[in-house]
Amino acid sequence: MGANGSSYPHSCSPRIGGNTQAQQTFIGTSSYSQQGYGWESKLYSLEHGHERPADRKKKSLGLATLKRRFIKRRKSSRSADHARQMRELLSGWDVRDTNALVEEYEGTAALKELSFQASLARAEAPSLHRDLAALYQHKYCTDVDLIFQSTCFPAHRAILAARCPFFKTLLSSSPVYGAEVLMDIDTAGIDVRMFSALLHYLYTGEFGVGGAEDTRLQNVDVLVQLSEEFGTPNSLEADMKGLFDYMCYYDALLSFSSDSEMIESCNERGAVAAAPTGGSGASGAPETPEEDLRAHKAILSARSPFFRNLLQRRIRTGEEITERTLHTHTRIVLDESIIPRKYVQVILHCMYTDVVDLGLVLRGSPSACSLGEVQALVSGGRGASTRTEEAMELYHIALFLEFSMLAQGCEDIIIESLSLDSLVPILKWSSQPYGSKWVHRQAMHFLCEEFSQVVTSDVLYELSKEHLLSAIQSDYLQASEQDILKYVVKWGEQQLIKRMADREPNLLSGTAHSVNKRGVKRRDLDVEELKEILSPLLPFIRTEHILPPNSDVLSDALKRGLISTPPSDMLPTAEGGKSNAWLRQKNAGIYVRPRLFSPYVEEAKSVLDEMMVEQTDLVRLRLVRMSNVPDTLYMVNNAVPQCCHMINHQQMAGGSGTAPSVVANEIPVPPLSVVKDMIRRLHELRHTEQVQRAYALNCGEGATVSYELQLRVLREFGLADGATELLQNPSKFFPDERFGDESPILALRQVGRCRVNSSPAMDSMITELEGVAGFHPPLPPP
Repeated sequence: MGANGSSYPHSCSPRIGGNTQAQQTFIGTSSYSQQGYGWESKLYSLEHGHERPADRKKKSLGLATLKRRFIKRRKSSRSADHARQMRELLSGWDVRDTNALVEEYEGTAALKELSFQASLARAEAPSLHRDLAALYQHKYCTDVDLIFQSTCFPAHRAILAARCPFFKTLLSSSPVYGAEVLMDIDTAGIDVRMFSALLHYLYTGEFGVGGAEDTRLQNVDVLVQLSEEFGTPNSLEADMKGLFDYMCYYDALLSFSSDSEMIESCNERGAVAAAPTGGSGASGAPETPEEDLRAHKAILSARSPFFRNLLQRRIRTGEEITERTLHTHTRIVLDESIIPRKYVQVILHCMYTDVVDLGLVLRGSPSACSLGEVQALVSGGRGASTRTEEAMELYHIALFLEFSMLAQGCEDIIIESLSLDSLVPILKWSSQPYGSKWVHRQAMHFLCEEFSQVVTSDVLYELSKEHLLSAIQSDYLQASEQDILKYVVKWGEQQLIKRMADREPNLLSGTAHSVNKRGVKRRDLDVEELKEILSPLLPFIRTEHILPPNSDVLSDALKRGLISTPPSDMLPTAEGGKSNAWLRQKNAGIYVRPRLFSPYVEEAKSVLDEMMVEQTDLVRLRLVRMSNVPDTLYMVNNAVPQCCHMINHQQMAGGSGTAPSVVANEIPVPPLSVVKDMIRRLHELRHTEQVQRAYALNCGEGATVSYELQLRVLREFGLADGATELLQNPSKFFPDERFGDESPILALRQVGRCRVNSSPAMDSMITELEGVAGFHPPLPPP
């Protein structure tokens, strides 16, 4: 039900699923089209008598179709207006200026793609295979010892029995906790290393990497003999799902309480269940109290550091020996105010399968949760929790348990539910310190992409100033500057009306004379207070790019004093002419990129194509576009690490004093091996064709491209965005290390085939003329 979207190489592929189609999706499916997020439900309710869904659909079909036609007509009309305005702007331009504008748009588009990939990046969540591999390596909570050729292999009874029929039969004859089982294997040629590789395969479903035993296990004859003796296991996912369903050989019980003192006492003393384990066998275990949930300590410790530390602490206190002696299960008492019982089945299911299934939530369970403020934040006082609210609450539980797979699954569920109705609650939640930064980035991307729809709905007035400010600062906001100015002023007027309503006496509140009832006329609004509300926002509206230039919206804002300085292209320059704020070369002041507004971009490309057909000879004369910056200034000294685009050589050469242990005064410096992996990943990204093109299209702004790459790498490795200095100047933190001598030059560029800031239309024209003119312009690196 999701869309395939985590396109960056380090994305995880966990899954969310369930028995019903309405409740399942896949973790890691976080991309979306520009048309919006989410989906349309195909389920129908039969609560209204015996009326069939098809009958009701026919009744509403005419009105719905008419409504869609009006919406489509209105959207196409608005898009046509924007295209007409851009065409009128370009009507007096020559082909060189039009091409320069298209080049600017293409550079911004390349940056947008890099920015989007960076926003999708997040650390890879450890999968079930990876956690079980670590479990086999570190031997947490083992309950059986396999003796093979005088070598002891601590293992987990439940995993071996679920994965292999041979071990299921063998271990059923030795049900005692901590039993030693002698292994007698008939297959010839199996030694200690090969037996260890076989166990590793049972835990992970994969043969170990490297080593002679791997080569032998890949031999067909050996595999056939092993399958005849041990049986052929199913996939790891299927066997672990069966282990979750039947809970064979379970050795832990999860209980719930609201008494914090009793919880601490029980977990410290290692309180145990009263039922003995001796009769568990292969078919399950004895009956347990209905309120307790069964689990395996091996899975709990493998998937969650919280449970691992809890169980390890009990081992250090000697409670494990007591349990082995009494043959009893370990009871773990959970605080229901932190981990509500209604979510535990979802948590366990994800631990065993990597699948988040909200259909397992016990919605009738009256759990008292300290995270109820999340529901209050997003529900607005409604009683029942929605799927999104449950995912938000479960996300916090996943962070508490340090269970990344569950946390990322909840993030993806939240994003799949993203729509105009849920946008503001999700933005509010994700903006909080306890919210998800990854969800916030996706929600802000949705706001920028769907801004034209947001501003024409009541959602606009629910946006906070911070979120609106972040949106209008973006180069990728999908709205014209005129609409941005118009609706930002409307938003400010609505905020002023709210202030006036809050200031009125309580006697008038709710009466016919209140502000909310009688309304407020525009002339009654205090312009000075309105300017104070809008003062953080208006500087980021690019008035120089408002179309048409004689816009009534702009004139009204100037008359009211909301904007004190008219656009620069309305003022004469020192040379007596007028500047052009759309072009970098003809701008009078500080240049600001025009936003990547799709109707403008498409129309500019269309106009350029028409010009180039009409003015082929003129294009031939103006093909050469040399860089304003000498080529030598692009070159980077070979001593500069390949991870940096620009770096301070004095800092590299300094090396005096002790290397700092934190980045940005709060982020611990990761180990050297991690930093080298990050730099290697950055080098790999920089040499991709997409990034090379972004450097070429943004000549002179390579630092911006590098910054997007650095953000992406930091997020893939789970570090905060503030740690960019770690990649910009790694020698500051590891002065004795060298991080590579290759300078960040576009190695993949082919001389004569790639050009700075070349548009598709211009490329096609160059291709046609090269055969005649033999023209190959030089290309400086960014």
